[in-house]
Amino acid sequence: MARAGLTADRVTEAAADLADEVGFDNITLSALARGFGVADASLYSHVRNVRDLRVRVAVRAARELADRLAAATTGRAGKESLAGFANAWRDFAKSRPGRYQATQMPVEPDVIAGSGGHQRIMATTYAHLNGYGLPEPALTDAIRLLRSTYQGFFALEASGGFGHPRDVEASWAAILDALDSALTHWRVSAERKEP
Repeated sequence: MARAGLTADRVTEAAADLADEVGFDNITLSALARGFGVADASLYSHVRNVRDLRVRVAVRAARELADRLAAATTGRAGKESLAGFANAWRDFAKSRPGRYQATQMPVEPDVIAGSGGHQRIMATTYAHLNGYGLPEPALTDAIRLLRSTYQGFFALEASGGFGHPRDVEASWAAILDALDSALTHWRVSAERKEP
C-alpha cells in the first residue's frame, strides 16, 4: 500500500482495528507500518510514539462507546435505562475487544477534558442513574459498583472463565436485576470519617 493518503486519522483507525485483532496492549508502530506497506519512520509524521497512538485509539474508542451508550439509554429510565447501558457496554466489549481495552486505559486529565467521547460517557453514566435519586457520594459509589461488576463480568466472559453449566445470559439478567434492586434500595448513610 502506498504511503500517499496516510493521515493521523487513518493510522488511528488502523490501530483500533489492529487492537481488536491482537489486543490493545499488542499494537505497535511496526505492525501498523507493515499493514500500510511503509517503513516505521513514515508513521512518525502522523503520531509521536506508541503512547500517543494508544491515547488516540482510546479517544476514538471512547467516542464509539459513547455513541452506543447514548443510543441505548435515550428516552429510557430506571431498570430499562440500566439494562440498555449495561447491554450496550457488554456488546461493545465483546464486538470490539481492543477498543474496549482502550477505554480502560488511564489517560491524563487534559486528554479526558478534550475528549468528547470521554465526556459523553461520564455524562451518560450519571444521566442514566439519575432516576435512582442517589446523592453524592452514594452516586459515585454506585457508579464504581456498576463499573466493577461490568469489568469483572466482561473479563471473565472474554477469558472463558464461566465454566459452570448455568446459562451465562441467565446470570447476566439476574445480575442486572440485582443491580437495579441495589440502586433502588441504596441505603444512604452518614459519610464515614476517614481514619
